[in-house]
Parts: sequence; C-alpha cells; structure tokens
Amino acid sequence: MRGAGGTEGGLGLFLVGFACAVAGGWLLMNQVTVSGGAWHLWGYNSFGLSLVPFIAGVGMLFFNGRAVVGWLLLIASLVIILAGILVNLRIWFAPTSLFNTLMMLALLAGGIGMIARALRASPHRPAA
Repeated sequence: MRGAGGTEGGLGLFLVGFACAVAGGWLLMNQVTVSGGAWHLWGYNSFGLSLVPFIAGVGMLFFNGRAVVGWLLLIASLVIILAGILVNLRIWFAPTSLFNTLMMLALLAGGIGMIARALRASPHRPAA
C-alpha cells in the first residue's frame, strides 16, 4: 500500500502533520484581529475615485463587448480596488502569552514539516 502522495512516506505521519498544521494555523489566526480603514487622498475619502474607471469600463463593455479599452479599464479598476482594500487593512495580533504564541507556531511549523516528510519518498532498501 502506498502512502501519502503516492510515496512510501506514511499516511499516518501525513494525517498527524495535517492535524497539527490545521490546529496551529487556526489558533494563530484566532489571535488576529482585522479591520478596514477609510481610503484617503489628500485628506478626503477617495474610494469613489477608484470607481470612476470601473464605471467607464463597464459602460464601454455594455456598448461594445469587444472594446479593448473597456476591458483594460475594467481589469485595471478591479486591481486598484483590490489593492486599495488590501492596503487599507489594519491587522493586529491580540495580546497573548509567549508560551501560547510559541505553541501556535510550533504546531504550525511542526505540522508542515511532518507533511513534507510524509510526502518525501523514502529511499528503497534492498531486501535482505
């Protein structure tokens, strides 16, 4: 019987590593608080400005679905909106003890290491 990923690494090791990685990742993400902020340009809320090329691109595409300029405006505006959302995120790591932080990181890194070890093909041993 083959192990994880078709290798002889071991399905049990893969499952334990996966459980550790999921637990560590969940505990770590549970300590993170994310909130959004306002988009500001020279002191004014500028989210509406990012919608102008989007509206123009959609209008051009409704008029002519093959308009290259319309597609470029639409794609560029979606990239601008996505980048603006990511840039204006505020991410905090909630206060916790050093022990809890080290346990979270150890579970995550150890689990990823076990998964990698389980997926690595073990060298074939000659029959004795």
